[in-house]
Amino acid sequence: MRIAQKTSYALKALLELARRHGQGTASIASIGNAEHIPAQFLQVIMRELRQSGFVESRRGKEGGYLLAREPKAISMGEVIRFMEGDVAPVDLSAEQHPVFLPTWLAVQDTVNQLYDSVTFAELLDRDQEQRQHLVPDYCI
Repeated sequence: MRIAQKTSYALKALLELARRHGQGTASIASIGNAEHIPAQFLQVIMRELRQSGFVESRRGKEGGYLLAREPKAISMGEVIRFMEGDVAPVDLSAEQHPVFLPTWLAVQDTVNQLYDSVTFAELLDRDQEQRQHLVPDYCI
């Protein structure tokens, strides 16, 4: 159940857009710089995310990308399944021993429920909390 690098980049790009939600568009360069994603790879990912309805794009001088929905309306599960397909601990179609199948299905269901329960609004809250801990406290 390892998540591909491309999916990780998609999640990071969406998190960056969630940070900027309501502040206008973000360019490929600014998203890539903020999340350390190669621009050429990010262009492909953003095109896919736009086609799937996760992001919108704007052209022109003030152009770029923005979330198509509120951060609270996008879950990690949606994005992961879009990028990866069904999340499964093993190839369920190739599982030859039926005694294991109920366990694999339970694992798959649990993982999907967890991913679906985490929205980008929650990820933003976590991100802000972690960033606050990184700010030095200069009290004497």
